[in-house]
Amino acid sequence: MDLATCLKKMQLVGVLAFATVDTDGAPQIRNISAIHYEEDAIYFFSARGKNFCRELQQDGRVQILCYTRYKEMIRMSGKAYAVAESEQEKLRDIIFEEQPYLGNVYPGDTRNIGIVFCIDRAEIEYFNLGVNPIFRETYQLGNAGIEEKGYYITDACIGCGTCQSSCPQRCITEGEPFTIQQNHCLHCGSCYENCPVQAIERRG
Repeated sequence: MDLATCLKKMQLVGVLAFATVDTDGAPQIRNISAIHYEEDAIYFFSARGKNFCRELQQDGRVQILCYTRYKEMIRMSGKAYAVAESEQEKLRDIIFEEQPYLGNVYPGDTRNIGIVFCIDRAEIEYFNLGVNPIFRETYQLGNAGIEEKGYYITDACIGCGTCQSSCPQRCITEGEPFTIQQNHCLHCGSCYENCPVQAIERRG
């Protein structure tokens, strides 16, 4: 798995869930399919009068989620911004050409009510529950930072093996200290809760 494959899978899924935060700090979510993909960015369309558009303009933070038929979850976390006015018409036309149904929603020049937004810096998480052991990995779009997440065993480990026996994915290997195979970890917290000496820390 890699970044390009994740973006391709998102494109094949087509309709993605976009989550934003409103002015009251409440989460808002909606399905969006008016999306154009490039190797280093995604572009999407929204009408200026929509709450979604205002939330993007005021805050910009957005999470995008898709789920494939193969039990794969792909989540993009980034910040959206309106593309330059000189690029708006070109990108609107590309999105409308790639998504012909939009011509029924905004016929002719009425498409000018829309704004095209871009995400070119984001963290993309891939999580596959359809394989054994499960598989997860994180990728960068642009120069976005990657937040360290999950559970880690510290040097306070006494080597008792309790974490290993309580792990549903059996992804903890023996050593000094024991080690969690991060690409196969569920982030369920079973090891953290069962460690008798609190040698496991949670990050992110």
